[in-house]
Amino acid sequence: MRRLSRKKALSLVRELDAFPKVSESYVETSATGGTVSLIAFSAIALLALLEFFVYQDTWMKYEYEVDKDFSSKLRVNVDITVAMKCQHVGADILDLAETMITSNGFQYEPVTFDLSPQQRLWQRTLLLIQSRLKEEHALQEVLYKTVLKGGPTAAPLRGDASLQVLNGCRIHGHVYVNKVAGNLHITVGKPIHHPQGHAHIAAFVSHETYNFSHRIDHLSFGEEVPGIINPLDGTEKITYHNNQMFQYFITVVPTKLNTHKIYADTHQFSVTERERVINHAAGSHGVSGVFVKYDTSSLMVTVSEQHMPLWQFLVRLCGIVGGIFSTTGMLHRLVSFGFDVVCCRFSLGVYRPREAMDLHNQLNNHTPLLAENAQDEE
Repeated sequence: MRRLSRKKALSLVRELDAFPKVSESYVETSATGGTVSLIAFSAIALLALLEFFVYQDTWMKYEYEVDKDFSSKLRVNVDITVAMKCQHVGADILDLAETMITSNGFQYEPVTFDLSPQQRLWQRTLLLIQSRLKEEHALQEVLYKTVLKGGPTAAPLRGDASLQVLNGCRIHGHVYVNKVAGNLHITVGKPIHHPQGHAHIAAFVSHETYNFSHRIDHLSFGEEVPGIINPLDGTEKITYHNNQMFQYFITVVPTKLNTHKIYADTHQFSVTERERVINHAAGSHGVSGVFVKYDTSSLMVTVSEQHMPLWQFLVRLCGIVGGIFSTTGMLHRLVSFGFDVVCCRFSLGVYRPREAMDLHNQLNNHTPLLAENAQDEE
């Protein structure tokens, strides 16, 4: 009994078919049908290939939340070259808490301010990328996804160092500051700290040697991520006045970068520039130098790389296949219907369906046979 029931169950499963089959005798093959099938399969193959490329691609997702981390330190990365000798300039940071960060983290390196041909080409390329980033904001996502493939943003080294005229000072390094607003300033004299504040000793520096033409090779906040280009990288300012003030107002936004290749706590920032000549007689007061005033945002941005799940790719692929089959089938029937209408009107003057014409032809073919049978019976 059990064997019989199992056989019946297997035969029932074999006979079960939810998809209706059409007998081959009912299917009419034609050249147009074959052409439509060929076009449909070609379209399916092309769209499936394009969909696979979309499945391989990723996109960046931006999420915003309040930055609750107030106790950690903010890293400031600096690489600025000033057209003055190193013994005449000094750099330090003073925040709103009146905490002076000494220049112990900064290194002073005598260099030639003018760039070599290779360095000038590097700077022009960097400025071109900066201009494209301002126009095409989607390029930033490309940099995020290819951070490890990107090369270092530092300028190439010079060739023969013995022929250089050391008329500039490269100030580079990094320091850790509090996450409050602060001011990074490069001005005349070395910084000193005292209970009433801080000052720069500039008594032994001649006024004619003042020249705050500068070049910002790199300025960033947080971890240094290779390949990421910051808004001020490659900026160069040339002045022909001894008393010149350059100001950069920066808003720093904490950013967590999470891609398939890297995870880093970095910072984005926007900048506004201003420069003016110091002339006390004309009412333009101030101190000559380069001042970078920054402030941290209370919002934090999380940038994560997203990928299409496999099930969604399969659903989209099934939709492509089924949609093309349905669409091409309807178009084929519509074109055939229109072709029959036009042909019948031109040949017969009146439209007759294909089934009616087939029945009419069959009746015409059988009419002589019916007449002969009737005569035989008489």
